[in-house]
Amino acid sequence: MTQAVFSTAINDEIKMSASAAEQMKGLMDNAEDGIEGIRVFVTGGGCGGMTYGMTYADGTHPYDKVLEGEGYKLMVDAIALSYLKGCDIDFVENGLNASFVFNNVFQAVGGTGACGGCGGGGCGA
Repeated sequence: MTQAVFSTAINDEIKMSASAAEQMKGLMDNAEDGIEGIRVFVTGGGCGGMTYGMTYADGTHPYDKVLEGEGYKLMVDAIALSYLKGCDIDFVENGLNASFVFNNVFQAVGGTGACGGCGGGGCGA
């Protein structure tokens, strides 16, 4: 597996690999009318304590931060952003399996984000 180069910085808080940015743009190009962006969220649970995911967003909420990339927007609420600061989002294809992977999570709160039971913090979208 090759190491991703995170040159597509959304901002200082979240970075995105070129392959992830391309997938995000593709998701937006194929989204239904009324979809404004992609919501990144964090929920409790799982073997590492937190689960990271994404879904389509039809608008923003009052506490959202909107992070814009080329051809896509990410909506992240303030609480989720506090867990995501410093993370790198990658898109990894391994045979028939393909998923977005959140690397370097928990950097802002001093954790590693690693999870031996689920492949080191990777999450599907």
